Amino acid sequence: MDTIECDVVVVGAGSSGCVVASRLAERPGLHVCVLEAGGRDLSPWVRMPIGYGGAFYHPRLNWRYYTEPEAGLGGRSAYWPRGKVIGGSSSINAMVFIRGQAEDYNRWAEAGCTGWGYADVLPYFKRLEDNLTGANAWRATGGPVGVTSIAAEAHPLAHAFIAASKAAGHAVNPDFNGATQEGVGFYQITTRGGFRSSAAAAYLRPALRRRSLRLETGAHVTRLLFEGRRCVGVEFRRGDSLHQVTARQVVLSAGAIGSPQILQLSGVGNPDMLESHGIETVHAAPEVGRNLQDHIGFDLVYEATVPTLNAILGRWAGRVGAGMRYVITRGGPLSLSVNQAGGFVRSDAGRSRPNLQLYFSPLSYTKAVPGKRRLMKPDAFAGFMIGVSNCHPKSRGELCIRSRNPEEPPAIRPNYLSAPEDMEELLASVPIMRAIAGQSPLASVTRAELKPGPAAAEREALEDYIRATTGSVFHPCGTCAMGVDDSAVVTPDLRLRGIEGLTVADASVIPSITSGNLNAPALMIGEKAADLIAARL
Repeated sequence: MDTIECDVVVVGAGSSGCVVASRLAERPGLHVCVLEAGGRDLSPWVRMPIGYGGAFYHPRLNWRYYTEPEAGLGGRSAYWPRGKVIGGSSSINAMVFIRGQAEDYNRWAEAGCTGWGYADVLPYFKRLEDNLTGANAWRATGGPVGVTSIAAEAHPLAHAFIAASKAAGHAVNPDFNGATQEGVGFYQITTRGGFRSSAAAAYLRPALRRRSLRLETGAHVTRLLFEGRRCVGVEFRRGDSLHQVTARQVVLSAGAIGSPQILQLSGVGNPDMLESHGIETVHAAPEVGRNLQDHIGFDLVYEATVPTLNAILGRWAGRVGAGMRYVITRGGPLSLSVNQAGGFVRSDAGRSRPNLQLYFSPLSYTKAVPGKRRLMKPDAFAGFMIGVSNCHPKSRGELCIRSRNPEEPPAIRPNYLSAPEDMEELLASVPIMRAIAGQSPLASVTRAELKPGPAAAEREALEDYIRATTGSVFHPCGTCAMGVDDSAVVTPDLRLRGIEGLTVADASVIPSITSGNLNAPALMIGEKAADLIAARL
């Protein structure tokens, strides 16, 4: 068995791991090794922004997880795509760039996670971005990640959605990452020059020019290595051979699924569960894999009287035309996400901040299995969707290994809608979305509400529709949550409690989920983690 020696080994070249590896490789005298189970990101499904439709089920780019059957979803399993490629899920996501509400981070700090209030993390958010519309008190330019406004390229129906939302009483917000998140507007996406600005493109690939950084792809981590209470390295498998990496500091950045899975495989977790799989307990940490949180959502589907993206993405001639435009100009629908507009609103006036996220997509899928739609197979007719997800779900789940086999996916149990408040919020969103659809100019180009349809007006019918169609919005987090209690998996400086030499840095450390898409928070965690780790090396 060959052994690689370095100062820092980073497990996972995902959104946080790429940042940690890149920033630490800038430090003089530090040698960093990154282990990634997936491969390189040269696929057009990664580089071209709308190519995430092709990566959605791609076996070489995607872990393609499924949850256990969920009672809250009528016994259905939810599909969970996760990136299996350098860049992680930032290489296959819908690219929407949302930091979250200031109150989200202040809540972390108030719970004891000193250094994680909004004033503390804002400099890291600003350090990571190159906001192509310019800098101000909240935004910055010059960072690695390109952030692009899509207002100029958005479909005309996206403009109609914003105008209709304003007519329905919602404020228009030009920047969800600015002074306030509340209101409706166009989403910003992580692209630059018509290409995806993933964590790999923004951080890892430029950093690989340094001799101090080494990348090992196809490296499936099997376990962490310990000497007593200190983590001293990592074992990984490539093909039929085992390899080891030893380091002064091990950084676990395998994501909300991979990080707790690797810890449990290594003997860090609930002792009873570990014993049931024949794994010796190295450190008893029952909360590893618990506190699982995710945003969930559903769509109202409408038929339009004007052309939508269905005509472009659903027809050969339309795709060829859009492809030619993209090749020549790096613009058009292939340079965008289908989540072109949306916003953050309150389900009732008594709330102190927005608790619902809206999505507007100028295309539709009425025949797709919930959570499994394919971008290149929209409806044959002109359609659009208004969707919603809950910003601060109360439901909590867990995940745990099924066996000691590292190749076997863990059992994922999100317990969606187990908290009654979550259903109440989603029910309250329906009249909000319908009110927007009923306002001009959107109403003037709408033929009918197709799903659930106007007949679904009473609570029972709407609840049935929500349970039948709701799926993950693909924002899992919290499974190695930081905190000050002895039960917290990691401390506020991201050290694994009870073990020396081991840091966790990814969305798994999030104690309570932020409002909106999670890629920006994961990048921020990587930036802050790099400073924390460097200070103790």
